[in-house]
Amino acid sequence: MAAPKHTGPTPGIRRLAAVCRTEVPVLTRRLMAAIFTDIPEWTDYSPVSREDLRNGCRSYLTRVLDLLAGDVTVPDRDDVAAAIGRNRAAQGVPLEVMLRTFRLGGQIVWEALLDRAGDLAPGEFREIGAATWSVIDGMSSALVTSYRNTELEQVRRDERRRHGLIEDLLAGRAHDATFAARAARELNLPAHGAFLVVAVRGTRPAVRLGTETALAALGIRSVWHDRVDATVGLVSLERHDSSAVLQQIRPRVRGGAAASPPVPGLAQIDTAHALAMLALETLPTDAEGLVLLEERYPEALLLRSPDLTELLVTRTLGPVLALPERERAVLLETLTTWLAENCSAANAAPLLHCHRNTVINRLHRIATLLGRPLEGRRAYLELSLALAAVELGAAGAD
Repeated sequence: MAAPKHTGPTPGIRRLAAVCRTEVPVLTRRLMAAIFTDIPEWTDYSPVSREDLRNGCRSYLTRVLDLLAGDVTVPDRDDVAAAIGRNRAAQGVPLEVMLRTFRLGGQIVWEALLDRAGDLAPGEFREIGAATWSVIDGMSSALVTSYRNTELEQVRRDERRRHGLIEDLLAGRAHDATFAARAARELNLPAHGAFLVVAVRGTRPAVRLGTETALAALGIRSVWHDRVDATVGLVSLERHDSSAVLQQIRPRVRGGAAASPPVPGLAQIDTAHALAMLALETLPTDAEGLVLLEERYPEALLLRSPDLTELLVTRTLGPVLALPERERAVLLETLTTWLAENCSAANAAPLLHCHRNTVINRLHRIATLLGRPLEGRRAYLELSLALAAVELGAAGAD
């Protein structure tokens, strides 16, 4: 709010303001009576005690008269108005209610000045009005600035507190039942019941804005938290089936995402988070959509045991991986497609855009390089795991 410039008061205004300052208690009672009406939204001072409100009104009226008397200057940076703005913002009083109170106080002061003005010249009456409303506008500007700064600081403080609580949950502090209960209360999550964690990797925002609100409208409580490596969602299942909950989340994520299995409560959130992140690591960097950990068990096992994975890949595919890049790529693609097609060369051939005999020849070449047959349950298992590791980049793909 831009405040008109407040010029110095005239001797007449100084005299009237000095007289009115002796009647501040009476003016305070008038303002208290004027504040309350039969329209509740205009007078929402419910968080403020009557004594606190009375003290605020008295301080405000006194400062208005001090400014009019010239004892204090610069109303748009007034410390009394700023203090009232800070206090009322912290108490949750709507800004519109405060501005209305300032206007009412200005009207009461103006009327008090006019009642004592006597036979002033018309020009002096105009000066009283201009000076009074210049002061009110300036103090209102100071009020608004202080109120909004306090609101902003409250939001930042609440965000820092929320951030800290979620980080502590992910770090395992919910094993302490007292902390778990406090975190649940402050984050509006149930203290008991199943949870799952969703981790989303992608361009920020990785989760659509309003996801918490949209899920809450469906009775699904959650909190979503941006970290350096991913956006993490803590999702309460309560009376919901996990698959139904994930179905609501899927269209709201951007980029690759992974969900943990359900865990029995907040105390296991750290475990669920670790599993969701493990599942996320199994996805290619350009992946889109949400997967479950149970859909990525082989890849997750490979990532969990990098040393064994390296040995598996070297023993199972080492000679093929040592070939020149072009030949290696052809043979790996052939082997992958053949396994995916239930070890059928006839089915793999159209997908590889070649003849069935070409597939068989390539498979024979692979078997010769590896020095072992490709058929058999154990061979299928080891080859599939080794190929998955290569695709993950977990080992042996240099």
